[in-house]
Amino acid sequence: MVYKIVAIFTVLLAALIYRSGRVLKHNVLSLPSLPEAYYIGGEYKEHCTIIKDKTTNTINYCEDITFWDHLDEKDRLARRFVLLGCDPNRKSWNTVMGPLRDPEPFAYLWLYSTESGSLRPVTLHNYPDGHDFHPLGMEVYPSKVGAPSNLFIVNHARANTTIEQFVLDPTQPTTATHVRTLTSPYFVSPNSVALTSPTSFYVSNDHLMTRRLPSPFGKILPVVESLAALPLSWLAHVTISPGGALQHKIVAFGVPFANGVAVSHDGSQVALSATTLGEVYIYDRNQTTSDLKFSHNVPVPFLPDNIMYADDGALIVTGHPHFPSLAAVAANKPGAKAASWAVSLRPISDTTHAKSERDFVNRAYDVRAPLSASAFAPAVLTHEVETLFQSDGSVFGTSATGLVDTRTGTLYVSGLYEEGILVCGPK
Repeated sequence: MVYKIVAIFTVLLAALIYRSGRVLKHNVLSLPSLPEAYYIGGEYKEHCTIIKDKTTNTINYCEDITFWDHLDEKDRLARRFVLLGCDPNRKSWNTVMGPLRDPEPFAYLWLYSTESGSLRPVTLHNYPDGHDFHPLGMEVYPSKVGAPSNLFIVNHARANTTIEQFVLDPTQPTTATHVRTLTSPYFVSPNSVALTSPTSFYVSNDHLMTRRLPSPFGKILPVVESLAALPLSWLAHVTISPGGALQHKIVAFGVPFANGVAVSHDGSQVALSATTLGEVYIYDRNQTTSDLKFSHNVPVPFLPDNIMYADDGALIVTGHPHFPSLAAVAANKPGAKAASWAVSLRPISDTTHAKSERDFVNRAYDVRAPLSASAFAPAVLTHEVETLFQSDGSVFGTSATGLVDTRTGTLYVSGLYEEGILVCGPK
């Protein structure tokens, strides 16, 4: 009997090491030797600044940021804002990492102008009394010729996680008018959203076993699911009828910690972070049904969090290089800091030729960065990975989302447990 138990345990351990050995080695068991800070566009002290709200100190712990684009009659970009979802109370209420101590303090939305650099708070209008607001993933549909935009935000409220629908009007850009609260038994652990129309979106569910389970299960099972990279989470597509009813279908199941999700600008691909495997999954998308077919995966040198497609088609991936450090910051341990890393995944042309496939995937890449991604993740045939920003956490830590405005070459980075947002660009 003991022999059988040992044999089963050995097989399970071998499977875990085979699937997650790279992540365990580089992102859990060892601390990456990252620089104080590196920015691809030049010396970070000259090109990067951290924008804060020094009056109310509420631009803190902004898990997600997203562009709100204003388009003209020819669908050309006329103006661009950055919308920030910030929860200074995250260390007391985090349904993903814990704890679940105090859901009372309200979170904040901020609007940043990429033209003037102004930063203004967004007021929630018509928001239900007594309803918590703890934003995680969010996305806003572009405004076309001044028309209002639908905004969807994952809300980790105290009773259950919901998705809040708002309207943003360009004539009153600092007011988000609440439309409805979306709930579903399938919303087990919503994390990130990516819109496919003004009234439909993909939503990732990061865990099957969540922190909301009764004690002690809520403290143990989600950690086991994460550390063992169990493929129990999923991606769904949701369509809202005119009356508010939801059509929900699961389009990708069996993902270890499904996190950030993004749809390519032409609608043909969907990218999804598999956080605990240190990979981004790429799917081919049926634009009529929104069904997905797995295409390939791209390893990255950290635990990927949120992702976005830049205007030029590159996928911007941001995440956490060292999980124990992130957990220490979340636990508010004195002196704790957690690193940041953001990369671009740029498709490699079909016309690119290599001497052999083995030579190509074993090559060094990302050679400009102080700590190359190639030291942590093997090259792939489909994408070239390049570091945009990295820091050991002393300049800017706990990176969760990165946006790139290709018009200006500006990089925006938010931190899960960081104060302010990082803006890097031309001098």
